[in-house]
Amino acid sequence: MRLLKKVLWVLLALIVIILLGGMIFMNTLTPTYEGEKELSRLEQPVEVYFDTYGIPHIYASKDEDAFRALGYVHAQDRLWQMELLRRVAKGGLSEVFGKDLVKTDKFFLSLGIDENTKETIASLNRDSREVRLAEAYLDGVNQFIEEGPTPVEFYLTGLDKTSFALDDVYNAVGYMAFSFAMAHKTDPLLTDIKNQLGEEYLNDLFIASDTSTVWIKNYNLKETDTIPLNITAMANEALKKLPLPQFEGSNSWVLAPEKTKNGKVILANDPHIGFAQPSVWYEAHISTPTYEKYGYHLAGVPFPLLGHNRDLAYGMTMFENDDIDFYYEQNHPSDSTKYKTEDGYGDYVYVTKNIKVKDAEEVSFTYKKTRHGPVLNGIANQIPGERPIAMSWIYAQVDNEILEALYGITMATDIEEFKLALPKIHAPGLNVMYGDAKGNVAWWASARLYQMPDSLSTKLVLDGTSGTQERLGFLDFSDNPQAINPPWHYVYSANNQPDSIAGMLYPGYYLPENRAKRIVQLLEDKDDWDKASTSEMVLDVTSSVNPGIVADLIKHMEVSELNDEQIKLLDQLKNWEGDYSLESVAGTFYHRSEYFVLKNTFEDELGPERFKQFLSTHFMKRHIAPGARLEEGIWWDDINTQDKTETRYDIILKSFQQAWQSLQEDFGSDVTQWQWQNVHTVEHGHPIGQVKALRKYFNVGPFPVSGTREVINNMSFLYDSTLYYKVNSGPSTRRIVDFSDIENSISILPTGQSGNPLSKHYDDQAEMFVNGEFRKMMMNEEEIKSGSDDLLVFKPKKQ
Repeated sequence: MRLLKKVLWVLLALIVIILLGGMIFMNTLTPTYEGEKELSRLEQPVEVYFDTYGIPHIYASKDEDAFRALGYVHAQDRLWQMELLRRVAKGGLSEVFGKDLVKTDKFFLSLGIDENTKETIASLNRDSREVRLAEAYLDGVNQFIEEGPTPVEFYLTGLDKTSFALDDVYNAVGYMAFSFAMAHKTDPLLTDIKNQLGEEYLNDLFIASDTSTVWIKNYNLKETDTIPLNITAMANEALKKLPLPQFEGSNSWVLAPEKTKNGKVILANDPHIGFAQPSVWYEAHISTPTYEKYGYHLAGVPFPLLGHNRDLAYGMTMFENDDIDFYYEQNHPSDSTKYKTEDGYGDYVYVTKNIKVKDAEEVSFTYKKTRHGPVLNGIANQIPGERPIAMSWIYAQVDNEILEALYGITMATDIEEFKLALPKIHAPGLNVMYGDAKGNVAWWASARLYQMPDSLSTKLVLDGTSGTQERLGFLDFSDNPQAINPPWHYVYSANNQPDSIAGMLYPGYYLPENRAKRIVQLLEDKDDWDKASTSEMVLDVTSSVNPGIVADLIKHMEVSELNDEQIKLLDQLKNWEGDYSLESVAGTFYHRSEYFVLKNTFEDELGPERFKQFLSTHFMKRHIAPGARLEEGIWWDDINTQDKTETRYDIILKSFQQAWQSLQEDFGSDVTQWQWQNVHTVEHGHPIGQVKALRKYFNVGPFPVSGTREVINNMSFLYDSTLYYKVNSGPSTRRIVDFSDIENSISILPTGQSGNPLSKHYDDQAEMFVNGEFRKMMMNEEEIKSGSDDLLVFKPKKQ
């Protein structure tokens, strides 16, 4: 008995030692927010004060020193995120996650982002200011890699840390550029519909610009074959495996002094990006004798894409312009290494890439390129047939000056300097929003825009053999959509259609007018905006469009075909104002019904797979409102019923009954339980959180959340057969910069500043975000230093 007790005590002691050792080890993996560290190449000491939410406030004597410190603190909070982001363009995800990511790696390698990066870096001026600051930032990142603790994700995946270089910066921005694009989800699908069903089916899809919608107004004072394509399926398959968020949409508006209570500019911005953990943006405040900026940084990118100081502020939304075109190519009849052009036959360029795969053999694959770009056949098995289809993407085809652009934006001191940097943004297309302390407000659509032959729809796959469907030339930046100090005293963007330029409406994949209509509606009627009222507007969850859709649909319904409970719900829907609070029942029923309307309208012709692809497009969202008003149309008929031709009324009644039945099955017959909070939730997923046992340690949430897609507080989701609405994208930050009280401007992140699960700042903003709360973007030096509990001092490394 005594021996057994001794053995048990020894085992207990071992367990305690193991637990203590584990706790001590885990503690060594946390970011360092206080103390002193030596930093190589530093000329003078740098003080980094971390505020209550872990935002670093960096005080340095020289800009280069500040950027070195930024690199270090950014890496200690976000190295895992940086690692994944730089791997996308290089085809390096399979090395981390295994064979499931091989298709994704093939797809991104074929886009040519990494090839474009190599060409760009080969011609860089290494002595330029932007390159020197970028390399100073990378010095800090790399010192953390060499000397700092290894994030836990590297241990879990068995991945080694390796140093970062300039190509990683460019590749990170290149991924962002592609994730903005929508052509790969749209053009092939529309071409497939045309080929398989006929042109008349396109006529009722509202794919062209809508002349009745809300446009962003310009103001600038100045002087085929019928083979199924399945490219959409290929792109969706590749992108759904990505362990990183995709860029989706955004809101922003900038109010001139005439529209504000205190007579100073107010900028609001909430870029809509896929929700994930860690969240997209890393906030940092830098102050030197020659430079100050409170900025939002993409992982591994030294210059902030969003930012402000005491003189000016800027934000962004996605322009959604069309910068990808697909081309049918034609092989030489007897030589498969050549393809047809208007000048004879050209030679395919063959590119071979190797992909390292975790726990498997390395994969080697070869793809070919034409003058237009990569041929997608063979990259993925979704594209059958022999006829080559090439993808032409502007990002990979013109000089890449994105680093110079971001540097110029960051360092600008006034509106003229700021504007000079914008033509260097060729892709992705951005709506750049601007306001300053002098009272200027402006919006520029920044992208390299080009003209195509008249009457040519770039929404369909083009003929690559004749030379008649090629770009005619680029527009000058002065012709881009823009508005500078317009007489209506505000600028805004909600990814909607911009007004005409150069005699045309520029083609794109614009989102419907819903958010734009609501923004204009609210801004027009009020001239005394302040920070508080702007905060309320950023959180607005009312749809300006959905009640109209409901009213248009239900006015045709015969109450004689409904029971008493359904009639009560119908009355509730008639009085619905489009709000999406947590308690909303009408909002829940609207989306259930709308899904079934779409399914009953389109799935019979498209089939299950193409219908799923259709649901992921922007033109589907644009179709909903005008489509609901379409009394007659070819899509209403169910082609599977031979004995009758269905009408809009038949589809609406069937969909109403299906929505009713499905909600009863899910929540019972008590309609008051059909609340929005029971179906609409957000969870911020970490790549490691996909492992069920680790989900609660890495993921943040889920939380019930108000809002919906295409309201200002855009909590977006995809329709699917689950009939639940798991939010996949939304505000990646909510920022309000008020020049009447610049040091008390406010913001919030969806989860937290740190991507390290062991950090106290991993999820400390998550509930605040869901509840619509804000925190200060601190800029007052005295307040920062006196209120900070954490101070990290970097000193020059002794030689």
